[in-house]
Amino acid sequence: MILQVPAIRFPGLGIEIEHLPTGIMLPIGGGFEVKYYGILIGLGVICGYALACYCGRREKISSETISDFLIYALIFSIIGARLYYVVFTWDYYKERPLQILNLRGGGLAIYGGVLAAFLTLYVFTRVKKISFLQMADCCIAGLPLGQAIGRWGNFFNREAFGGYSDNLLSMQILKQDVYSGYITPEINSHLVTFQGAEYIQVHPTFLYESLWNVGVVILLLIAHRHKKFNGQLFFMYLGLYGLGRFFIEGLRTDQLTIGSTGLAVSQLLSVVLVMISVIAMAIKGRKQS
Repeated sequence: MILQVPAIRFPGLGIEIEHLPTGIMLPIGGGFEVKYYGILIGLGVICGYALACYCGRREKISSETISDFLIYALIFSIIGARLYYVVFTWDYYKERPLQILNLRGGGLAIYGGVLAAFLTLYVFTRVKKISFLQMADCCIAGLPLGQAIGRWGNFFNREAFGGYSDNLLSMQILKQDVYSGYITPEINSHLVTFQGAEYIQVHPTFLYESLWNVGVVILLLIAHRHKKFNGQLFFMYLGLYGLGRFFIEGLRTDQLTIGSTGLAVSQLLSVVLVMISVIAMAIKGRKQS
């Protein structure tokens, strides 16, 4: 038996993590694990809400209005994230329909949650008779902040990584801790043995996306100071997040694809979001000139 080997290593950075549990065990019913993934998503929601309230002061939108929206957004975003995942992995769930409700079994796609949140915001603002684009500008910086925090849940779960990499940020994970379906032949051909244990060495795409999202937050906050029209921050987010996600998604080994085409649905959606962003910004900018 192999003992005391690091769970995860970043050899280029000289970082080794000896023990990395996926959650916290609570003494309930013989033991109940609260996943770090869920904890980090919750933390991301709280931080995103706080930032939205900060931006709301400039937009003259109250924190009560934002919190009202957040309640609906959380409910429908979880539903949207689950449905998005189920639709594009239907071959599995059509034989196991009851598993659709098993959220603890994994399977939430961030794009589904984001699209559901946008739709919820549209309905919410129509009912409240407030500007959709102004409300979107108020809340949008909180979204990539929450995404940046939530992505670290993938780190604890040893998932959402890319193919083989030998760059400075490359990450090594104990092979025995990784779902075999995410290990490509290329990764298998570059296994690393350290202290008698086998590791896969991959792109830490969770880290790439987290850092990218932090950059998006910073750019949105800077742009907020010089905002020229309602929707400017919202469309900026669509373009910036879509651009980063397109390239990062191309590295991942767990892509959701459209049927048997091999086309990554998140990459196609990213292209659509970037196009919407460019067109909308051009039209809005022309009206302001």
